[in-house]
Amino acid sequence: MSVSSSASSSASSSVEITVNSPDQMRELGRRLAKLLRAGDLVMLNGELGAGKTTLTRGLGEGLDVRGAVTSPTFVIARVHPALGDGPPLVHVDAYRLGGGLDEMEDLDLDVSLPDSVVVVEWGEGKVEELTDDRLHVVIHRAVGDTTDEVRHVTVTGLGERWAPPVELGVLSA
Repeated sequence: MSVSSSASSSASSSVEITVNSPDQMRELGRRLAKLLRAGDLVMLNGELGAGKTTLTRGLGEGLDVRGAVTSPTFVIARVHPALGDGPPLVHVDAYRLGGGLDEMEDLDLDVSLPDSVVVVEWGEGKVEELTDDRLHVVIHRAVGDTTDEVRHVTVTGLGERWAPPVELGVLSA
């Protein structure tokens, strides 16, 4: 895994990580879980097969939640209660949902957010109105007929929650 990072005064910071295997993607999720707390929103974006659910599986392991983390594509959302003192994980797949928060309101994410870590796959353009403070994770992979496992992951912290002293560079450790 390799990393580069940047920060700006506009209350955002960013780190770029190269991931070479699904196991490394899960490990990235476990490391990311150490930074998360109740009330955090994580938006995951990337092509089909990029590793969004694999990353979320690692988050679930790192947060020590109950149940196997699998893609919620057909159920839209799954709640994984915490096994210990940490927050539950709410895992949402917004791929089949239209744009805007209106359609997301039925999921009551605004109610779940203060007490949970909410991860939304395909959330760009759909859940930003939930909070000014969020992590935006973009996973890039080679497209087409390829067996290339390399992924380029950009993690951007937006809002005061993710302003320094929060250091996203620890994700590469």
